Amino acid sequence: MDSFVPPPAIKRLGQNFLIDPNIVHKIVALADLSRSNTVLEIGPGRGILTDALCRAAGHVTAIEVDPRLHAYLNERQPRFSNLTLVLDDAMTYPIERLPIGTIVVANLPYYLSTPLLFRLLDQRHRFPRMLLMLQNEVADRLTAKPGSSDYGVLSVMAQYAAEVRKAIRVSAQCFRPRPEVGSAVVRLKTRHQRALNQEEELRFAALVKAAFAHRRKTLPNSLKDEGYEQQPVTAALKCLDLSPSIRAEVLSIEQFIELSRHIYWTGFSSLHQ
Repeated sequence: MDSFVPPPAIKRLGQNFLIDPNIVHKIVALADLSRSNTVLEIGPGRGILTDALCRAAGHVTAIEVDPRLHAYLNERQPRFSNLTLVLDDAMTYPIERLPIGTIVVANLPYYLSTPLLFRLLDQRHRFPRMLLMLQNEVADRLTAKPGSSDYGVLSVMAQYAAEVRKAIRVSAQCFRPRPEVGSAVVRLKTRHQRALNQEEELRFAALVKAAFAHRRKTLPNSLKDEGYEQQPVTAALKCLDLSPSIRAEVLSIEQFIELSRHIYWTGFSSLHQ
């Protein structure tokens, strides 16, 4: 068997290989790369995007979890001296060792897209921008605004950490095998200034998760069901001039931040009176 024949896709790994050079060109243009840039590519697949990234950037680290694809790409590696191929799982690979300023370009496996996204956002001081190929439904949730049915935990946490926009819609015909759903490339420009410190961010993230845990319930009832004491919640809502019948999906990110602060300080003050 010719070692340069690409291995077939494995369905359980969510492998759908990009084949459209026009989409590749658009992604690389959106990444805005120069020879001074280091790029992290997650899921290089058969290498169509990897090749273009190597031509545009100073160095590319490509993480591939599939040994067959890693071996296939490794045979082709001599074409690019600025490519480091890594056989590893992106969920465990030490991304914290990558240089500050690394740009992320990834065709994320759809079944892992949300946990991978949160892992990257946790290291956002390292990644000034990210270009992520995602299932269209996930892209809609990432970019959703308050009051829409797609607005939820993913929307709030991603938009707290980055400026997010849907940059390109990608047809299923641009992949082999064809996925059953449409895709989109989302561009995230991470925020340098943090509105909250690390301890506050943990409380904020917990509040957002609890607030959306029971979408059909009012915000106070959803928080109550998740273990929040009612007095600090009621006091915080009143202080922020928010109705006690409000639901999580209408709150802006700024309101969630202020609510988190007020609930904590109200509860903290009551404990020390």
